[in-house]
Amino acid sequence: MATDPKTFVFSDVSIHNKTKDCWLIIDGKRCSVNNLSEISVVLNSIVHQVYDVTPFMEDHPGGDEVLLAATGKDATDDFEDVGHSDEAREMMHKYYIGEVDKSTVPKKRTYVAPADRTYNPDKTQDFVVKILQFLVPLVILGLAFVVRSYTKEKSA
Repeated sequence: MATDPKTFVFSDVSIHNKTKDCWLIIDGKRCSVNNLSEISVVLNSIVHQVYDVTPFMEDHPGGDEVLLAATGKDATDDFEDVGHSDEAREMMHKYYIGEVDKSTVPKKRTYVAPADRTYNPDKTQDFVVKILQFLVPLVILGLAFVVRSYTKEKSA
């Protein structure tokens, strides 16, 4: 890793999202936690590291689609969910090109469930309406058939 890392703006990193130009943002930690009092130090020292993985696109075991899907966002969760080996983590060092300014990284959005329609525990009204929508045309068709049959008998 470079001793004096270059700092990028998130929008500049997110435009590198093609097979021939692919950058990823993955969180890294500058120090380790030895006790609970150091947790705030670690949280404040988490940096968004930038990796230019363009040379690795063809060699990635998951294919280049996996890497491309992780561009333009914080790819930390994608990286950690796969469970990369220690060898893969060591390999990351040669692709490291700098860090992203934390203030330019968009906040993670939390999932907001869609609003439910009002629940109607008594579905009888809906059921009756649907039955009537089916039966009324059948009754009209039946009456038309009866009237036609009746008028044919009278005229014959």
